[in-house]
Amino acid sequence: MIPATGFAQRNVAVFGLGKSGLSTVRALEAGGARVIAWDDTEAKRAEAAAAGVTLEDLTKRSWVDISALVLSPGVPLTHPAPHPTVTLARAAGVEVIGDVELFYRAVKALAPSARIVAITGTNGKSTTTALIGHMVKRCGGDAQVGGNIGTPVLELTLPTHSTVYVIEVSSYQIDLAPSLKPDVGILLNVTPDHIDRHGSIENYAAVKARLFAKQDAADTAIIGVDDAYSSDICTRLSAKRAQKVVPVSVGKTLGRGVYVLDGHLYDSAGTQTQKGGDFNFLRTLAGAHNWQNAAVAYAAGRALGYSRDKILTAFESFPGLAHRMEIVAEQDGVCYVNDSKATNADAASKALATYDNIYWIIGGKSKEGGIETLREYFPRLRRAYLIGAATDEFARTLDGKVDFVRSQTLDRAVEAAARDADEGEGDMRVVLLSPACASFDQFANFEERGEAFRTHVLKHLSEKGRVRA
Repeated sequence: MIPATGFAQRNVAVFGLGKSGLSTVRALEAGGARVIAWDDTEAKRAEAAAAGVTLEDLTKRSWVDISALVLSPGVPLTHPAPHPTVTLARAAGVEVIGDVELFYRAVKALAPSARIVAITGTNGKSTTTALIGHMVKRCGGDAQVGGNIGTPVLELTLPTHSTVYVIEVSSYQIDLAPSLKPDVGILLNVTPDHIDRHGSIENYAAVKARLFAKQDAADTAIIGVDDAYSSDICTRLSAKRAQKVVPVSVGKTLGRGVYVLDGHLYDSAGTQTQKGGDFNFLRTLAGAHNWQNAAVAYAAGRALGYSRDKILTAFESFPGLAHRMEIVAEQDGVCYVNDSKATNADAASKALATYDNIYWIIGGKSKEGGIETLREYFPRLRRAYLIGAATDEFARTLDGKVDFVRSQTLDRAVEAAARDADEGEGDMRVVLLSPACASFDQFANFEERGEAFRTHVLKHLSEKGRVRA
């Protein structure tokens, strides 16, 4: 744990008692603060009380003796309306921050030379974060990996002067971290998502851009430039010349930065890397979107001072990330791919663009726009298997364009898709779970949905007496 310093013997309010909230309470108490906590959910309050957390309804007390409000990233800060605790804090002149802000302040107080690599973007954050963490470790660095990817930042190990923190940060966390100044800041992409929490795509992009606001000449900003919003951010930062800016593209030749053409990586000098420059052999980084993730990670490694050869050798041993185009099993020409993390259409497009001959399992709690933007990939589909609350909506979109089955539940979808793929033709048929939806209608989260897919796939193969996962 990293103690949250700076509030010793002062009252700090914490609202939101999920995983990161409880971590924040522990870290503040370890730093000597007096914590007053609350959550709107009774079950979360009960869990916190059982852990010894002091509870008090923050909407029913005076704020004159509170030094800060630490807000869970899942709680509205601005849209559709600020949470009541935010309104009360602001009226009292109390700063509203998050766990990433506490983490940054503590790290810089304890070990100023420890480095921070912060990764954000609509899609690809977790894979890129895991890949960079793996790369740092393989290159001999002391890597600590966490944030939005899993381990709360305040639960990471205390810093030494050689520690490299590799943290995934969401737009919500950036909004609550006004002091964050990463040594290497990374923006992968900006596509419509979380609009309900930011009000507009322009506001959402502006929050992402704040990741670089405090950087100076000693820092590096690495930015994917293949979408209009990220490209604009890159152009504006380059014009200011406050920090080193490294653009990254897949499919475009750049005059500077890092880019990938036809699966081959090129560096800022425009020359193909000397070792491992062909990404096509990286089985756990299949698809153009993963080429972007790898190119960005390569740029981060160079910014951290690692050699080309060490970086690309590290990539070869990267095991991939669960639920992100994860190959669960292969047998008799059928590949089963768990892409449960694809919770919106843009994320699902990455898998659809990577494979042909697809038996697509899709559905859940639909997001704005549904799957209308995925029409260009429909010719790659053999059949679609619709599950969850989005079944009727997606059936209307697919009607007359793609053969589909109303499976309703994941187990029935896997059974039908596996049977059809077994009977299908072609050298490689792909049973793909890439739902383009949130999971909350039938599952607690995308991880639970992905694990259920794995279980059903292995059950299907086991019943046929031919498991080779």
